[in-house]
Amino acid sequence: MSSPAATETLPAATPAAAHIFTTVLSHGPLTRLEVARRAGLSAAAVTKAVRPLIESGYLVEEADTGAGAHTEVRPALGRPATLVRVDGGRALFIGVKLTGDEIIGVLTDLCCRILLARRVPLAGRDPEAVLATAADLVRELLTEADGYGVRVAGLGIAVAGDVDRAEGVVRYSPFLEWRDVPLAGLAAAVTGLPVTVDNDVRALTVAEQWFGAGVGLSDFAVVTVGAGIGCGLVVHGRVVAGAHGVAGEIGHVTVDPNGPPCHCGNRGCVEAIAADAAILARIRETGGTEVAGTAEAVDRARHGDTDAREAYARAGEAIGRGIATVANLLGPARVIISGEGLAAYDLFAEQIREAFTAAAFGSAAQCDVRTRPLPFEEWARGAAATAIQCFITAPN
Repeated sequence: MSSPAATETLPAATPAAAHIFTTVLSHGPLTRLEVARRAGLSAAAVTKAVRPLIESGYLVEEADTGAGAHTEVRPALGRPATLVRVDGGRALFIGVKLTGDEIIGVLTDLCCRILLARRVPLAGRDPEAVLATAADLVRELLTEADGYGVRVAGLGIAVAGDVDRAEGVVRYSPFLEWRDVPLAGLAAAVTGLPVTVDNDVRALTVAEQWFGAGVGLSDFAVVTVGAGIGCGLVVHGRVVAGAHGVAGEIGHVTVDPNGPPCHCGNRGCVEAIAADAAILARIRETGGTEVAGTAEAVDRARHGDTDAREAYARAGEAIGRGIATVANLLGPARVIISGEGLAAYDLFAEQIREAFTAAAFGSAAQCDVRTRPLPFEEWARGAAATAIQCFITAPN
């Protein structure tokens, strides 16, 4: 197995250099002029920052063939421009997404392209048991990384709930039933890797900002539906966690003061109405019959069951109001709806749109609301993206 020791750091000694590298990572290959324009820096600053990154092999130069992803208009005459791009094979990263039932792990390159993906079931939710299973999965991925001949430079772990990324502590995770678990320290001790722990939706938002539907947008949101209702926010180009790490918790925005109780202690939260468990509870309450699970609920609704259809319509209205709250407060250019709950999107899409349009104020209704189904491997990729983010910004 590869040694997990990771002493090398990216030679990006200043915030400007880290910003330049991230710009090339998200938008490259680019000419230096285009890097300067996108990063809002001078050409001299770009040249100074790029030189050590090229010398260390993290950036490479190549001739512009006109087939790159950049958008700069090139002159028709003269020498071809030189592009810079990130060498994705220069370092590897592991991303892990924890759910209440299984662990999903991915091995990615520096450009966050998934090279390998693995899933393992969880036998229990005790932190020690989960950590042992996760450590075995990480060791397996480290062994697989041997074949690439490149070190693994970091591990990212994504967990639903209240996560203090700065301290690496899971303050509260409802699905794992954890409180105040120092996950980053524990994981680092058993894997030997630098570890980043973050809320799973925020991690997914980082991946969407750098590599997905949020590329090029300074303000957008990711709303996830399924077992819970989550939201990641990007404001002025930065993923926002807030002073206490819980920014974006639209799942706990009250949309019906007389609604059902939520596990957070309030009533009528979006999550208490629109999460999978809430939908099942509503069908049982109104129909008086047991529902085995989400798959059965979806099947009933699609076959015309009145109680199931009403539960999903009610969920859609709550989600639409929650999204409108985000649009009214922050005015994002785009809201991306994702999560495992999209499997039933046809059952509440109309209600989401109608409730959003009714509740969005003025031009906030112009927000581009779109769906983006993403498997849990993409959430694990988001965890890897947070590890890459820390690698880029780590002090030398």
